[in-house]
Amino acid sequence: METNDTLYVKMLGGFSMTYKGREIGTGPKSRDSQFVRLLEAVIFSGQKGFRRSQLEDILFEEREINDVSHMLRTIIYNTKKRLEKEGLPPASYIENRDGSYYWTDEIPVEIDARVFERIYKEAEDEKDPDVRLRLYLEAVDKYTGEFLPLQTQMIWVAQEDRHYRNIFCNCVQNAAALLRMNKDYSQLENLGLYASKIQPLSEWESLTMEALISMGRDEEARKLYEATESYYMDELGFRPTFSTMNLLEKLSGQLEHKYALLDEIQMALTGSHDQVPGGFVCSYPAFQGIYRMVERMTERGGQSIYLMLCTIVDKKGDPMRDGALLDRLNGKLLDAIWHSVRRSDAVCRYGKGQFLTLLVNTSREDCNIVQKRINYHFLSGTQRAGVQYYVNSVLMTPDGKEVK
Repeated sequence: METNDTLYVKMLGGFSMTYKGREIGTGPKSRDSQFVRLLEAVIFSGQKGFRRSQLEDILFEEREINDVSHMLRTIIYNTKKRLEKEGLPPASYIENRDGSYYWTDEIPVEIDARVFERIYKEAEDEKDPDVRLRLYLEAVDKYTGEFLPLQTQMIWVAQEDRHYRNIFCNCVQNAAALLRMNKDYSQLENLGLYASKIQPLSEWESLTMEALISMGRDEEARKLYEATESYYMDELGFRPTFSTMNLLEKLSGQLEHKYALLDEIQMALTGSHDQVPGGFVCSYPAFQGIYRMVERMTERGGQSIYLMLCTIVDKKGDPMRDGALLDRLNGKLLDAIWHSVRRSDAVCRYGKGQFLTLLVNTSREDCNIVQKRINYHFLSGTQRAGVQYYVNSVLMTPDGKEVK
């Protein structure tokens, strides 16, 4: 650890401050305190500063306080006293200039998130591919998790978290491309393992699988494929993210299965999770295959089958298209749909905030019942987002008419 007069601040994967090798001001009782929230905002803002009204929203949220200005001054005063008591050299620490609050220039600060972004920008500007790869991998190593994960409900934190997550994705993707070009599959394997650990529920498992296949370690790749699906399904309650499943299915086509008996193959096809109640969750390509097969099988049967599209919408009824909140609601809606449909119904994610459900042997009235069930599982008292439904009949009766 550095021992100069710089204050080192960690904001990726959690919040902590270190001065001359000693952690200060961030004990277990301080994790979500006004003391911590004030320092997170002011230190990170740098030369931009934070307006007083912004700080008040961060510190007091929707609580009713008689004299907000006095309370803010009290918190700042107590924060200064605490920092000095914990070992920082005497300084103004938090300065008020023209209605905005800034961290003092008297104590230099180094923030891990800023260092991470700086290395990424160096990599983007670098022309030498070897140096560029080294910088990308160095940046990947600097990213140790979400930006201020305990404060993601705050708008400014959610925006920065998305910014740094996008940078991390770019670093991993660009580093992977250079490693493929160099045929350095051992390093690609390590990159995939690290990325999967730091940013779970993403497609990074496919990098490790790709590396294993490229090195001829097909059996390990097959085990990773099976373990990934089991991890999502058995431990988290749902299958891998749909982009992951699509990539893994493409890569799985490269795998050659060993000789086996029909009973062994059938057991592997069924899977240990087949007795789990709820709809069959699958990737879009698998859903498309099911849809087409069901069409063919029921051409003569005249079964009533409906395709339902569920779209997450905001409080105004407009589709939500991006953001950390939508990422969280995606999993919640999938879980709500899964609990609301039958085992014979298929479910897949079509895009961000949109899910398709194939309802087999049902009626339009039953579709309305399914929608009510989904709302029951998805909606909550404080949640402003909702679900918009569209339903179409997808099969014809034997006489060629659309099933109503």
